Amino acid sequence: MNIRMTGQDQNAASACDISLPPLAVGLSLLILSVAMVMAAPLAQAQTFQVLHAFTGGGDDATPVAGLTVAAPGKLYGTTSGKAIGSNGLVFQLTSAGTGWTLNPLNDFGRSGSGPSESYSKLTIGPDGALYGTTYSGGVSEAGTVFRLQPPPRACTSFSCPWTLTILHAFNYEDGAGPLGAIVFDRAGNLYGVTSTGGGSCADFSSGCGVVYELSPGGGGWTETVILNFNFDNGCDGAIPNGGLLSDAAGNLYGVTWMGGPSNSGVVYKLSSSQGGGWNCTALYSFADASDGGLPEGELIMDGADDLYGVTDAGGSANGGTVFQLSQQGQLLVLYNFPGGSNSVGTLVFDASGNLYGTTSQGGVNRYGTVFKLAASGASWIESDVHVFQPSDGTYPNGGIVLDSAGNLYGTAQIGGYFSEVCPQGCGTVWKITP
Repeated sequence: MNIRMTGQDQNAASACDISLPPLAVGLSLLILSVAMVMAAPLAQAQTFQVLHAFTGGGDDATPVAGLTVAAPGKLYGTTSGKAIGSNGLVFQLTSAGTGWTLNPLNDFGRSGSGPSESYSKLTIGPDGALYGTTYSGGVSEAGTVFRLQPPPRACTSFSCPWTLTILHAFNYEDGAGPLGAIVFDRAGNLYGVTSTGGGSCADFSSGCGVVYELSPGGGGWTETVILNFNFDNGCDGAIPNGGLLSDAAGNLYGVTWMGGPSNSGVVYKLSSSQGGGWNCTALYSFADASDGGLPEGELIMDGADDLYGVTDAGGSANGGTVFQLSQQGQLLVLYNFPGGSNSVGTLVFDASGNLYGTTSQGGVNRYGTVFKLAASGASWIESDVHVFQPSDGTYPNGGIVLDSAGNLYGTAQIGGYFSEVCPQGCGTVWKITP
């Protein structure tokens, strides 16, 4: 699958020699990032801070995926490395006094059959290890699922690489190009999606994507394809463009970029059947002009089991929408973005019930925004929490995470530190303190 890039994305990617799907790592080094405090364009004072600006050296470049909060002051993430020709790496970012310290945990390298190009947020497994996917790499160059385990003993030096294990390498027949975070069930099985590959799909020779299960046992992991997307399997969708959400009953939810009567994408639900196997239902099919099109990222759920997500196109101004969807398939558009905003990534609720998210090209600078939606009666009021500019990062495609104190964290694909290696910047990790 090609992650769609609009005009400004393509120009920036070309300048940085980034070749994202549609859409030398040097010696490990310790970098204390310079904090940048900037006034956000809001009535309420909020502090924006760059925690780390990637340099294209031992810290690599181009963080496309979002972050994972492990504990207060500890974040995990990945880089894709496309700005500098590497395969990316996994990093840990920890609070260190007045700054933050970046520590590369594992370097995917530059060649071979290892993982390559991670565009998915990491998941902390029940064993405390990090689990993730890479869009390419593996023996068939169709992507991988990997586990990263910390050293068995406490680290006494800066360079303490974590142990990388490839749990599964896709081969196109069982999927290709995994995107989105994976989820675990109570039995320790993990689930995810691939954007292409799988069984027959009339519209795409490379396949329309799959939902897969990986089950541990016998010292390894066994993959089972539980759904092949083909426009006609109950889900009525194709090209899943985001990871999965799991509810308390073990049902799985996701979105596809295409499918439905208007071919504008669907929200689907997978439920396990009593006789074994899974049943897929299309909860909603987008119409594009009225409610949005091309849904992206992972869904989130509130206490009433309503789903929330974003589309990066469609809506009243063709700038994408934020939507709420009931289990009965009733959709409510909470907000229509202005044209050219391209809302991407995953939403998040704060403790007060406000929604936060990112746009990849919104704002007066057209480099993206962090936005807030606050409920006001039957309406939702949108405000820009931060408008990005090249010095603090551009194209925040990975969504937002919150820590227990309500601070917001995310990544910007490029911008930040400018050099010959990254003429448009190597990307940043940022924090917003409400």
